[in-house]
Amino acid sequence: MHLFELPKIDSHCHVFEPARFPYGQDIAYHPSGHELGTADYFTHVLQAYGVRHAVLVGPNSGYGLDNRCLLDAIALGEGRFKGIAVVPNGATSHELRGLRDAGILGVAFNVALHGFGYYADIEPLLHRLASLDMWAQIQVTKDQLLDLLPMIQTTGVKVLIDHCGRPDLKDGPHSPGQRALEQLASDGKSVIKLSGFAKFSEQAYPFEDSRQHAQRMHAVFGADRCLWASDWPFLRAPYRMDYGTLLQLAAQWFGPEDLQKMMWDNPVRLFGFGPAQGSGS
Repeated sequence: MHLFELPKIDSHCHVFEPARFPYGQDIAYHPSGHELGTADYFTHVLQAYGVRHAVLVGPNSGYGLDNRCLLDAIALGEGRFKGIAVVPNGATSHELRGLRDAGILGVAFNVALHGFGYYADIEPLLHRLASLDMWAQIQVTKDQLLDLLPMIQTTGVKVLIDHCGRPDLKDGPHSPGQRALEQLASDGKSVIKLSGFAKFSEQAYPFEDSRQHAQRMHAVFGADRCLWASDWPFLRAPYRMDYGTLLQLAAQWFGPEDLQKMMWDNPVRLFGFGPAQGSGS
């Protein structure tokens, strides 16, 4: 069976529908053109490639703390989608429970965009997430994970690392950021998304300079704690990106058993997906 036909779950993607959910005027970047993607259209993309579920991540671009578009997509998906929300650092347990009941798995912390200072006070929020068994999804770049590690370790929150940790490949596998990733992996519960190669590769597709890092992260975190993700609709991509070519790239870098785990078994176990209506599952 071709990879496109095998059941899969996309663990990181976005929806943008400014016609129904206008962007915030105080948000610096407003996605447009090929960056737009409604939940309805994304459903057709998923069907074309045999992807039965997806984790929709609330974007800082366009929407910021406004989760209405995300929550609407989850509701319309009737079990196909779950989400990661963006919330104020002071979000209460009551607010987090409401989001969890609406299909939200956790909260996104985009340190790569905002810097550590923006999140310096999130330790109480991480405690609340841990107590609710929700995820802290963290996007860092280069050595930024070092600043967050003490809070992660103190709170015991379970962590999703975005986009392979977005290393500076020139620093090599023994940089402080790489050692921090290894330290996080040693907790036995943190998970990494093998995705977003265009965000740190210095080459165009097929991102050959990123292969070794991705495979190393797979070895460090272990096959049971790695996830595949597309990052659709490729916000701020430096050149054209396509869903199918990213799937094919994963098949070139990893074997069938590893693909089965990162594309299906792991997200089913970690995120609690059930059969999606009309998925054939």
